[in-house]
Amino acid sequence: MIKRIMVIIAMLALAFSVSAQTLKDGKYFAQDSAFASTGWKDQVVLEIKGGKISSVNWNGIGNQGLEDKKTVAASGRYGMKKVAKQGEWDVQAKNVEDFLLKVQDPSKISLNDKGKTDAITGASMTVSGFVNLVDKALAAGPVAKGMYSKDGWFYSSAADFDSSGWKSNVLATVVNGTVVDIMWNGISKDTKKKSKLVEAVSGKYGMGKVAKLGEWNVQAEKVQSGLLKVQDPAKIVVNAKGKADAITGVSITVSDFFTLSAEALGKAK
Repeated sequence: MIKRIMVIIAMLALAFSVSAQTLKDGKYFAQDSAFASTGWKDQVVLEIKGGKISSVNWNGIGNQGLEDKKTVAASGRYGMKKVAKQGEWDVQAKNVEDFLLKVQDPSKISLNDKGKTDAITGASMTVSGFVNLVDKALAAGPVAKGMYSKDGWFYSSAADFDSSGWKSNVLATVVNGTVVDIMWNGISKDTKKKSKLVEAVSGKYGMGKVAKLGEWNVQAEKVQSGLLKVQDPAKIVVNAKGKADAITGVSITVSDFFTLSAEALGKAK
């Protein structure tokens, strides 16, 4: 009887060990559901090969109309280096990524009540969000193969301010050749104003007062969703007035969005 119980326990242990290693090969993605108070929305991209995590990329997109978080940090514009002895955000993020590659299991990153960890040398920032996104990405399953040949974060900005004083920009996130996120924003000529997205969300942009279809950010989200659905900017017809009849619930001019999207995604081909 005891021998039989021991056999059963051994079989269960083996089953658990195997199940822990049966992650499907592919590329996985997850992102925060909303922008944090800092103005950033974190993203995680994982690649699984042979049932194990072979690469991990922790990054983020902001609502300020800038490039991705790693690019901003690497250029010295993020600001963490001024206050953190362990280095700028991108440097610490790399240490967190390397640790996960080593231990292979996000549950092995022990967290304190502030969302930080003492387990990773060179990482004093909050990492609980990273751990949650890794779990979320793995639970979501691999991203389907898309039409683009390069993965990453691709940014494009208009060369000049338009007649209303805004300079549009687009930031696309591509995983396994698929556009998994695309953000349309703008920077004002008036330095006192924040980005177009932030101004619109706060009700300061003013379109919500005159547009029946909603404030700029509401309509912009529908435009973004339209592109995510078809993946290719060339598939959306924009008329001579800069409008797209194919996207319902949108009355704003969208020509700059699709021009910049084509430029940004052109770098992923």
